[in-house]
Amino acid sequence: MHFLGCSGWYYGDWEGLFYPEGMPKSKWLEFYATKFNTVEVNATFYRFPFPNMVKGWYDRTPKDFIFTLKGNRQITHVKKLNDVKDLVNSFYRTADLLKEKLGCILWQLPPSLKLNLERLEGFCSDLDKDYRNVIEFRHSSWYCDEVYKLLKRNKLGFCVVSAPKLPEEAKVTSGFAYIRFHGKEGWYNYNYSHEELKRWADKIKLLKAKDIYCYFNNDYNAYAVSNCEVLKRLSATPSPHCKASY
Repeated sequence: MHFLGCSGWYYGDWEGLFYPEGMPKSKWLEFYATKFNTVEVNATFYRFPFPNMVKGWYDRTPKDFIFTLKGNRQITHVKKLNDVKDLVNSFYRTADLLKEKLGCILWQLPPSLKLNLERLEGFCSDLDKDYRNVIEFRHSSWYCDEVYKLLKRNKLGFCVVSAPKLPEEAKVTSGFAYIRFHGKEGWYNYNYSHEELKRWADKIKLLKAKDIYCYFNNDYNAYAVSNCEVLKRLSATPSPHCKASY
């Protein structure tokens, strides 16, 4: 199944571009959920949310809506994966409040963290494989066969990225695929062309995964919304000549 959405829904400049003028912000999530079947929550990266907030997300969305939570920065950016088992377990307890609406847990590593297989192996041992964990690498040194094999052994997802100065490796290391669109020429402020999205739609159709999660993080000018809508339409029919890289 395809889950296509945006990295967050609470952006003030989306009013008038996506949300109707004057719509209360408290209704934005409900409106968003009428357009997309999933959202990637960035807020959980900055702080552990209160339980009643997470329960509110659950209650305000349709029964088949899916949330992906971004792992807290204390784990990835402050402690940089060292001695984080208790924090990871605490984050899982928060995620559990979403019950059947929980999709993936995204662990985004900082760009300052370069290839370190021993540290990654230790972090993998801290993760509960009953969850759909996916790791996003922000330094190009991680894009190598040793890392892909390690993720496969641990049944962890590899985050495919479209971003400046990072390889576009369409790899699948678990039973699901995960893609983030950050922009090409600049982070977050980039409007993908129809042709670029068509090429991605073709790649997506060829990925060997049961479920595919795609999130647009180019939130400026609500590009994420319009680009995601186009990708939804395009991903139905791949071009016969397209090839995916594995």
